[in-house]
Amino acid sequence: MARESLLRGDTLPLIRRLWRDWMRPHAKTLALVLLLVVLVSGATGLYPVLIKAAFDAFDAKDAQAIALAPLFVIAVTSVKGFSLLALTILTNKVVTRIEADMQTALYGHMIEADLAQIGRESPAALTQRFTTDFAFIREALTRLSTVFLREITTIIALIGAMLWIDPVLTIVAAVIAPFFAYPVNKIGRKLRRVAISTQEQSGLMASLITESLAGTRIAKTYGLERYLKAKAAKTFDDVRALKMKAANARGRMDPILETGGGLAVAIVLVLIGHRILSGGSTVGDFTGFVTALVMAAQPVRALGNLNAIVQEAAAALQRTFAIMDETPRIQDRPDARPLKLSGGEIRFTNLSFSYDGEAVALDRVNLVAEAGETTALVGRSGSGKSTLLALVPRLYDVNQGAVLIDGQDVRDVTLASLRRDIAVVSQDVILFDDTVRANIAFGRPDATDEEIVDAAKAAAAHDFIMRLPDGYDTVVGPGGGRLSGGERQRISLARAFLKDAPILLLDEATSALDSESERLVQDAIRRLMKGRTTLVIAHRLSTVRNAEKIVVMENGRIAETGSHEILIGRGGTYARLHRLQLSDDEPSLVASS
Repeated sequence: MARESLLRGDTLPLIRRLWRDWMRPHAKTLALVLLLVVLVSGATGLYPVLIKAAFDAFDAKDAQAIALAPLFVIAVTSVKGFSLLALTILTNKVVTRIEADMQTALYGHMIEADLAQIGRESPAALTQRFTTDFAFIREALTRLSTVFLREITTIIALIGAMLWIDPVLTIVAAVIAPFFAYPVNKIGRKLRRVAISTQEQSGLMASLITESLAGTRIAKTYGLERYLKAKAAKTFDDVRALKMKAANARGRMDPILETGGGLAVAIVLVLIGHRILSGGSTVGDFTGFVTALVMAAQPVRALGNLNAIVQEAAAALQRTFAIMDETPRIQDRPDARPLKLSGGEIRFTNLSFSYDGEAVALDRVNLVAEAGETTALVGRSGSGKSTLLALVPRLYDVNQGAVLIDGQDVRDVTLASLRRDIAVVSQDVILFDDTVRANIAFGRPDATDEEIVDAAKAAAAHDFIMRLPDGYDTVVGPGGGRLSGGERQRISLARAFLKDAPILLLDEATSALDSESERLVQDAIRRLMKGRTTLVIAHRLSTVRNAEKIVVMENGRIAETGSHEILIGRGGTYARLHRLQLSDDEPSLVASS
């Protein structure tokens, strides 16, 4: 959803959706909350009535009424106090439940979204939505469930008391109120605009902090501390300026509401004073009515401030619903069928692709990766190798042409069956903060412990795993940070062995390893590749010299195709790249068996 449409959105539809999708399932609890709110408000509305009755009793010297008054006060305040406690407990219970449900749903939408959709914002900015945005939503939910209902019913109760005491004065006070509603609403709309900008800027701030702290090593090496501090200071100051705008806007509400309340009381004082002097009202009427009017000023002020909170939450809700409403473009077609493999041939037919619709990443690519053979993709960075691999499991969809597996367009088969038959091992190993066993089992969640161990042995990982403090039950830490790069890569390979998929995609799987780790990983990869259709990307040509087919890519196109010997003999791009590398001293990834 565009930022402009966020600014034009109305609050009421958002609140209706919030009720329909998230609050209505808790209708019974919310009904109990409403009952408690009515008790609190009813007790509050009795205060001016009790005061009027007490003053009238004092004036009439009614001993029995004077004696009973303290008991009534204790009863009313006790009902209000215990109702407030129960109201707080129930409200916290239902609001935190709604918040958790919404966070779960938002996370689910993010996980299922296309890579292109998620890539529009940094991970830190997306994470910030679960903290800052939901802080606004939680606050608004709490206030709407308690403050709004309580203050509305309190105002109704107090108006009832005022009508009972003096209907004419009540009408006079009511006429004044609408004149102050317009500026309060205008301030609320401004707060909503500021809130959207603040939330967006807070996302940028979170991205900056995450990025700079993750790059501390580079920052210190290149002396970037001053640059990063200046950039951070500007971002913090931008957020501060937006927060100041919001605080100043909220601050303008208090004098407006205070002035309105004072004007109403002043007018009432003039009128009721005149009526007392003429005998039309009693001192009890005066005391009770003014008490009710003054007490009504507090909930009116609370509702004015609530409008500001609701507008800030509305901005957060719009950002949240915008993600939830964005349908993934890459999903099963209505007539999608399971993939049926007969060998695993991968065919790229007249394929073109662009990430942004402008810059071409792949241009009219025609290529066949034969079933059970290894096809290597080489070329400079940015030539389109990784993009080509990403199109096989439909991480993106082609703009033109097709990707066919055994003659079946990947867009015509179910995603589950397609991705079940593909295993990926890349240089960027993704491990989750769980046990070694769990990280391997992601390859096949129903695998037995014996199968997990066999996969680890095949990946040359079993020995180092057994040296870990808790063996296979060792928690690897965030991103696998408690393991070395070679250890993480071997666990990734064990996951691929366990999956046992007929199609294997390798993306620079050994590029960031030391010599010893590289040797172990290469040996494991050779075992993994046997009998599978393999697409492998490598910058070092020595690691792919024994591939059945080598494809040289340049600027999103295929420049050359052939075996190592044929390409060397042609003296073209591959031969030129080969001369620049000391390939004879490097171990072969695809050595002959």
